[in-house]
Amino acid sequence: MARSAPHPHGAARCGDDRLPLWAVTDARDQLIQFITDEAVFHGDFTLTSGKKATYYIDLRKVSLDHRVAPLIGQVMTDLIGQVPDVAAVGGLTMGADPIASAVLHQAAARGLAYDAFVVRKEPKDHGRGKQVEGPDLAGKRVIVLEDTSTTGGSPLKAAEALEREGAIIAAVAVVVDRDTGAKEKIEAAGYPYFAAIGLADLGLSA
Repeated sequence: MARSAPHPHGAARCGDDRLPLWAVTDARDQLIQFITDEAVFHGDFTLTSGKKATYYIDLRKVSLDHRVAPLIGQVMTDLIGQVPDVAAVGGLTMGADPIASAVLHQAAARGLAYDAFVVRKEPKDHGRGKQVEGPDLAGKRVIVLEDTSTTGGSPLKAAEALEREGAIIAAVAVVVDRDTGAKEKIEAAGYPYFAAIGLADLGLSA
């Protein structure tokens, strides 16, 4: 049975009364609670963009937690499940690494064959000089993952490196969208963009 296409912030699209798979489970609700309780910090912070913020979402506080990683894997596998013919998932180290690992394991448990890859920030200066680590991705459709999106710079840098390897970017998918312009920037570059959780889900505002 086909799943409905999720809205970028997790709601079903208008005109489609079918609910995405996570809506009949509590994985997404549990994930939102863990992020709210353990990964949102309030104070004065400077973001990657240089802008100031009164809160900071440190998703690695939960993405590397044994209780939460399986939830991330479930939610993100649901989110990207509508994208056809995807061979692998991953993104720029290191925010994307635990997300890709979680997806790989949860997808495998469902019988889905997603490999994972890691994109270094710069090519290695020794050995084979690779920037993309993992399986051969030439000619394969991949999804670029990220934990939280702010400027969109990390997924776009990963996409650039992947395209040099001959990969085809099927989409960019993030766990939490901060609603600070990443979606617009990534879509302007020609890539579909999906986010599992938005600021409203966390009781926050841009």
